[in-house]
Amino acid sequence: MKPLIEIIGLGGGDIDQLPLGIYRKLTNEQQFCYVRTLDHPVIHALQEESVHFHSFDAIYEKHDQFEAVYHEIAKTLIDTAIERGQIVYAVPGHPMLAEQTVQLLMQHQDVEVEIVGGQSFLDDLFSALKIDPIEGFQFVDATSFSRHHLQYEQHLVFCQVYDTFIASEVKLTLLEDLPSEFSVYIVEAVGSKEESIKKIPLVELDQQMQLSNLTSVYIPPIEKEKLNHQFYRLKEVIAALRAPGGCPWDQRQTHETLKKYLMEEAYEVIEAIDKEDDEALAEELGDVLLQIMLHSQIGEEAGFFTIDDVIYSITEKMIRRHPHVFGELEVEDESEVIKNWEAIKKEEKGKQQQTLLADLTQGLPATLLAEEIQKTVAKVGFDWSEPEPIWDKVYEELLELKDARKNESFDAQEKEFGDILFAMINLGRYYKINPEIALMRTNQKFIHRFQFVEQKVKESKQAWESFTLADLDLFWEEAKRFENE
Repeated sequence: MKPLIEIIGLGGGDIDQLPLGIYRKLTNEQQFCYVRTLDHPVIHALQEESVHFHSFDAIYEKHDQFEAVYHEIAKTLIDTAIERGQIVYAVPGHPMLAEQTVQLLMQHQDVEVEIVGGQSFLDDLFSALKIDPIEGFQFVDATSFSRHHLQYEQHLVFCQVYDTFIASEVKLTLLEDLPSEFSVYIVEAVGSKEESIKKIPLVELDQQMQLSNLTSVYIPPIEKEKLNHQFYRLKEVIAALRAPGGCPWDQRQTHETLKKYLMEEAYEVIEAIDKEDDEALAEELGDVLLQIMLHSQIGEEAGFFTIDDVIYSITEKMIRRHPHVFGELEVEDESEVIKNWEAIKKEEKGKQQQTLLADLTQGLPATLLAEEIQKTVAKVGFDWSEPEPIWDKVYEELLELKDARKNESFDAQEKEFGDILFAMINLGRYYKINPEIALMRTNQKFIHRFQFVEQKVKESKQAWESFTLADLDLFWEEAKRFENE
């Protein structure tokens, strides 16, 4: 027969709420009884009756992480039960409500666990706060939770807010979503003579002197219009724009009509990066996200895919292609990461490509596609290892264009000009210069310098026609000097 651990719930209030059967079991001198903590009104009352308990309070001081605390408690209980055959373990509230140690015990195969009873404080909590959980209710362990799992449109209660450190963690997490003056409620010892409810601003949550094992924090439901920073709100807004009665422009858009906007927004992101403007970057990334959401909404309306499919696809891909992070593979450096990425990508395709270049994205801007072509063929050795032959190729293509200008058609000249660009991109690739970004920066540089020239012309109060190219070039050189100062 397996050793037995009887688990008793002490309830959320004082000893007057304790059932008679539980009281008798706790006061039975023949029982060897552990309590998770002595800091409970029922235990205090029983100690006054000279009832002795073994507590785990010291273990909380021993570890930095609650997970380690719970595992040590569970191990001690199991070892003692095996040694003695049967023990009692008492926990605050109900054993099946926010008790990680109980869950650990129930998972163990070497002992039998019996839940004897205990009153949950939730009934008293609902009565004290005058809330109906049917409206939506979330109960969260303050010692272990994730911000992204919080449901702010429901009644939200944090339990086990029993010290300033935990209260601070809860506050800092909530401040990421809620204003500092948002009203929250500290609920203490519901259902007992010491019951109290205190309304305070969120920012003062960790400034309260009275926090204990019987402390909970209540967050009232929040209007969704105040949660516009959360992803689900963006999805709702995009759906409303496309729905009947929404925006006529958004309703007319298709995957095809939106292509140019996606490209424009991507380039505006790059511009914000080049300007090192974080505020603009956040805004432009939002504009790119808008395009993704519009495409996803169109896909959902057609029954082909949703934003959930988009997110699932990229999440799964990132996990698959990073076995050194999410698996057991070990890598030494970035080059091994890239090598593994390509190998996994090839395996995912399921079969050998017909040609090396078949999988390139033909919709890329020409400069970026040229760079991708060169990088792809370089993987099989079709590339120069030194820069000198690349320089020679650039000069060769320049001369061929010059000759074509004398003797060839416009079509031939255009091809030769393309060869120059392709050779220059190859040269930039050797020196790790992205052609698209380089040209964008040159465009911006030209715009800034020409705006300086334009300002000088305006200051002169003369017409453009009164200036020679040499005059304008002087302004241009002046603009260059200002850049270097």
